[in-house]
Amino acid sequence: MKVKIANVSDAPLIHDLMIQAFMEYRDENPPSSALEETVQSISNALKNGERALIGFDNTEPVGMVRFQVKDEGLYFYRLSVIPEKQGQGIAKKILKSLEDYATKIGVTTVLCKVRLTVPKNIKLYRSIGYIHYDEEVVHKPNGTSIKVGSMKKLL
Repeated sequence: MKVKIANVSDAPLIHDLMIQAFMEYRDENPPSSALEETVQSISNALKNGERALIGFDNTEPVGMVRFQVKDEGLYFYRLSVIPEKQGQGIAKKILKSLEDYATKIGVTTVLCKVRLTVPKNIKLYRSIGYIHYDEEVVHKPNGTSIKVGSMKKLL
């Protein structure tokens, strides 16, 4: 599998991969806000400092992750693998590339937040060395609340 750093022109591909992966959360309460994002919102984010990695199986795009470097470390979100490729280690390979990128730019901590109602994601991150260090309730503008856990890995 090859992983490349995305360009702003990759916003439509990033959006497509993300929507495919996050459709499984459309019936969650509340549904993932990833499903409300647009190509334009992703393009704007990439123009304003957000970065992304895209994973390819040969020439087929199969997954991606978006991220930002902040004071506390590299914070990733929207890790996405298309449904027909899930369970094949692609997310782990993308995260390994992300960790390699962090090390290359001198960042020693990788962080993420995960819904506590999605234990498979917590299990995935724990399996590659992330620790669960905090929990909070995120209040959405529509009045709903989501319990999330904060996870991190020291590189």
